[in-house]
Amino acid sequence: MMQHCGTQTIETKRLILRRFIAEDAADMLQNWASDPQVQHEYGEPTYETPEAVQGLLQTYLAGYAQPDFYRWAIIARETGRNIGMIAFCKVWPDCKTAEIEYCIGADFWGRGYAGEALEAVISWTFAHTDFGKLEAYHRAANPKSGRVLQKSPMHRTETVERFIRAGESPEGEICYCIERQP
Repeated sequence: MMQHCGTQTIETKRLILRRFIAEDAADMLQNWASDPQVQHEYGEPTYETPEAVQGLLQTYLAGYAQPDFYRWAIIARETGRNIGMIAFCKVWPDCKTAEIEYCIGADFWGRGYAGEALEAVISWTFAHTDFGKLEAYHRAANPKSGRVLQKSPMHRTETVERFIRAGESPEGEICYCIERQP
């Protein structure tokens, strides 16, 4: 049985990764959730109104009641604003594996924020949980996300748990993983 600790605050040189709070709604709407380009790259729908973002945010906030819910708001230290998010979109306790997803607002692309957040989450996970493996993938048509994964401590792999359990081969997706080191 896995021991979960849920979403805990993680700090880096330029970022604070923390639980979402109600006050994040305006930044979410302005910085990423309403941007079709960001949401398309991330593979999520666009949330174009304050009410739609509130609905999404309420889903995140409700998730924190579960100890196996891991979703961080990415906060730029310099401004205190929410510029994106990083999460375990899938958790498979039977094999101690989680799949990571992330998005950064387009105004903040090219500054290394996604990579900084990803590295911090990987380090924190192996230091504070008993997950044995973290996975991620990107669509071949999304080279920006690919660069984040290429620069990360993760390495290419043939497939990930999501596709294995679905009995599918990745078609147009490039898979990465990192295992806990003994």
